[in-house]
Amino acid sequence: MEDIRVLIADDEKEIRDLLKKYLEKEFYKVDVAGNGEEALHLFDDNKYNLIILDIMMPKVDGIEVCRRLRNKTNVPILMLTAKDHEVDKILGLSIGADDYITKPFSINEVVARVKALLRRFLVLGSDRSSHENKLIKFKGISIDLKKCTVITAGEEVSLTAKEFQLLKFFATHPGQVFTKTQLFRNVWDGNYPEDDNTVMVHIRKLRKKIEADPSNPQFILTVWGLGYKFAGEKDEQ
Repeated sequence: MEDIRVLIADDEKEIRDLLKKYLEKEFYKVDVAGNGEEALHLFDDNKYNLIILDIMMPKVDGIEVCRRLRNKTNVPILMLTAKDHEVDKILGLSIGADDYITKPFSINEVVARVKALLRRFLVLGSDRSSHENKLIKFKGISIDLKKCTVITAGEEVSLTAKEFQLLKFFATHPGQVFTKTQLFRNVWDGNYPEDDNTVMVHIRKLRKKIEADPSNPQFILTVWGLGYKFAGEKDEQ
């Protein structure tokens, strides 16, 4: 199996060293950066399976690093923040982060979050049985579960790992209405405090990427008073 490589970017050496030590115990290859600029350079020179970013970093902060990385990759990004404010958390998620954790944190919790993100990302698209379709095609959109790619309007769309999970869940249950709570429990696996905002932010971001007119969606529809459903029409070709 190919080595799993993790990039940690935090301006506090103690935190970098602690995270590196414990993740290396899990046999991950770990690189560290002391600021956002260094993290971006490391990313350009290496291939990573997961990235841990502190929000408050010199030169380029974690939010901007996350924003730039999301233009290049869909690997999971875990944000670290010393500020326990909802605005920081939601902002981090809305620009492409897949999870967040506040300082001070339990190192065991961080390791557990990393494992969960890697597990979901690395198996996205993996078949649970030889009969599961690897390619889901609807009129106007094609979802490759093995390659974790999405094609709409003839162009590949760059999705975060969480956005892809959400789209995959919808597309594998076409026509079925899900409440925000059901979406949260199935897609987030209880990783966040349950929050309508989390689900709504991701659906809004996903619509902007896959819908020709996000204000009048054709794939992910709002069922007023109930929740959301995927309304794509199967492409039998």
